[in-house]
Amino acid sequence: MYGSSDVQGAGTRGTTGHEMRTIQRAGFLSIVGNVVLFGIKLAAGLTSGSIAVVADAWHTLSDSISSIVLLVGARTARKPADDDHPFGHGRAELISTVMIGTILGMIGITFALDAVERLFHHEGAHYTDFTLWVVGFSILAKEAMAQYAFAVARKTGYSSVKADGWHHRSDALSSLLLLVGILAGGRFWWMDSALALGVSVFLGYTSYSILKEAFSPLLGEAPPEELETRIQEVVRRTQPEGPDIHHLHVHHYGRHTEVTFHVVLDGETSLRKAHEIVSVIEQDLRRELGLEATIHVEPFETWKDRQLRRRARSKEPPADPGA
Repeated sequence: MYGSSDVQGAGTRGTTGHEMRTIQRAGFLSIVGNVVLFGIKLAAGLTSGSIAVVADAWHTLSDSISSIVLLVGARTARKPADDDHPFGHGRAELISTVMIGTILGMIGITFALDAVERLFHHEGAHYTDFTLWVVGFSILAKEAMAQYAFAVARKTGYSSVKADGWHHRSDALSSLLLLVGILAGGRFWWMDSALALGVSVFLGYTSYSILKEAFSPLLGEAPPEELETRIQEVVRRTQPEGPDIHHLHVHHYGRHTEVTFHVVLDGETSLRKAHEIVSVIEQDLRRELGLEATIHVEPFETWKDRQLRRRARSKEPPADPGA
């Protein structure tokens, strides 16, 4: 979820109208291109009796389903916050990413079972020149679609568009595997089922990668050390003395990110002054990192007593609280 480029300005930012149009364009192009490729690959698979090519065709059609899910998820994620969803609908994008990964995994399992059944029945395939040309064209077309999706993902920051790009890439690579197998081993009756199993394994791995990336922020991943350091730097400008912040939690809601943490202030600080200090910190975090912060103020004396009790329980000598 996080990368070094995600720390700066990775928090609260809405999707602009131009970005939404770019995502929609990518989705519509993906749907049309995949439907066309599905038709010619299915024809090639049926005429040659190749379950591997048919599996690859359905893999391609699944990209269209993924693109539809992508468009629906992106539109839902753009909806503003309401009474029932005070943090917005940003996680709809992650949910659509999970759906894309799940679809891919189900297709992989289905064709793996079909390939095993054909192995048991000694069923082969008879490849033609038409099959070779269709698979070769599909490789080039799908890689071009993948590159376009990756470019849109970099521009908009949408993980579901990136997942759609990996879906295209997986299709291109599975077609490449088919092409190599057809050229190298078309004489062996078992080659088609072996290729179908290879495609299924690749689909499963791609599904796992997509689901892992989506589930991590949904379940609540720990913030990267770089982000913690940046937050601490912002706090230090206002609070140069005293302990570091603690109890830092980061919550992602798509493009909206909330952070909560504790800051330690002198126990004699007035309520008005404490409010002024945390307000400055919240404004700086919003302006510099795009984060919406909720800060809990803890008196220095309370923090010190807790640290001393913790050290006593662990039988370690107490450290300098101000270090």
